[in-house]
Amino acid sequence: MSAKDIDFNNLGFSYIKTDLRYISYWKDGKWDDGQLTEDNVLHISEGSPSLHYGQQSFEGLKAYRCKDGSINLFRPDKNAERMQASCDRLLMPEVPTDVFVEACKQVVKANEAYLPPYGTGGSLYLRPFIIGTGDNIGVNAAREYIFSIFCMPVGPYFKGGMTPHNFVVSSYDRAAPNGTGAAKVGGNYAASLLAGKEARERKFSDAIYLDPATHTLIEEVGAANFFGITEDDEFVTPLSPSILPSITKYSLLYLAEHRLGLKATEGLVPIDGLEQFKEAGACGTAAVITPIGGIQNGDDFHVFYSETEVGPITTKLYDELVGIQYGDVMAPDGWIFKV
Repeated sequence: MSAKDIDFNNLGFSYIKTDLRYISYWKDGKWDDGQLTEDNVLHISEGSPSLHYGQQSFEGLKAYRCKDGSINLFRPDKNAERMQASCDRLLMPEVPTDVFVEACKQVVKANEAYLPPYGTGGSLYLRPFIIGTGDNIGVNAAREYIFSIFCMPVGPYFKGGMTPHNFVVSSYDRAAPNGTGAAKVGGNYAASLLAGKEARERKFSDAIYLDPATHTLIEEVGAANFFGITEDDEFVTPLSPSILPSITKYSLLYLAEHRLGLKATEGLVPIDGLEQFKEAGACGTAAVITPIGGIQNGDDFHVFYSETEVGPITTKLYDELVGIQYGDVMAPDGWIFKV
């Protein structure tokens, strides 16, 4: 689709082929220099470990058009660090932070025509990924790898945008105890597909996953992180070795404390203790902040602030975060990279 044919005011969250993407190959113990290419089709061996054994990792981050016409990347260095951690977990070579950030900038510059204008609420979503490739059949780490970044214009992840959504607790686990839950790898998401499908069939936005060891603690909300605001104005997010360390979550923890004056903590969030929260939400790069209207847990349906209105603290957090991303609010030092 040509950029001139896109209705930037009515974007969803779906694949749109843009003009150029970055690709780099790892072989003989090192990455090549990388380049931009028009080809959006990967050519890999049928024996690639990424296909058979899930040796792959991906990231997600966004570029934003500011009111003055400049372009912001939001904390791409943190995405680079998280991908490095995922690569270490799956025995894949790391991409250096400076290479990762520069590649992101190249992709944004090359596809600037697809960047939604300021005021539309859209952004340019970047999807960096690494996959193990090469001829292989045994359960081994790959000997060759591809690192690539593509992008597309997107709107809200959940239809309706900044409106409350309801979720249902799943009986499935998205990751095993001491498994790959803290790494951003495809297997975690494949494991969530059935639970998500069943949740939507029941008219919920997505599934909520409990800790895999005891099934008593909230861990993740679909592909996003959970947060709650207590009656004492404390911002709380789950602490667990099997959930993804969300860059959005850690940004909100900082903003809740330093901009809103709340106590901000990571801690245990029992599923039977929802009454402590007057507001709740899901957060992540794709979802940004999605207010949670209510959670279905077995026969119990717990409503937080409202099923139709967004709570005041959630609204302030959203405005602060999005304002920083679009350049309307002063960012903490080091959070914004200009393209």
